[in-house]
Amino acid sequence: VQLVESGGGLVQPGGSLRLSCAASGFTFSSYGMSWYRQAPGKERELVAAITSAGGVTNYADSVKGRFTISRDNAKKTVYLQMNSLKPEDTAVYHCYVGRFRSWGQGTQVTVSS
Repeated sequence: VQLVESGGGLVQPGGSLRLSCAASGFTFSSYGMSWYRQAPGKERELVAAITSAGGVTNYADSVKGRFTISRDNAKKTVYLQMNSLKPEDTAVYHCYVGRFRSWGQGTQVTVSS
């Protein structure tokens, strides 16, 4: 199982980023996927999750209305569209497949003026 995140970077408050997580080594379309984040000095927290076919999504209260999780099973990729970013969104973002308890290496998102 391999998960590779990309798309992080430095953005100003109010800006947008789209994170991608490319998966390999398992039947991607069969499993739910999640995005987590970990800010300095804080525990890792669940940001968003999506079922295998993409029909059901869930979000942390702190990102509802601003972030959107989606997936393309043909491309074996899960996305996190992040809009109206705030400084408190600064963290390392990881994708996760719970069935295999596997994490990607993470991508840094920094929201600062």
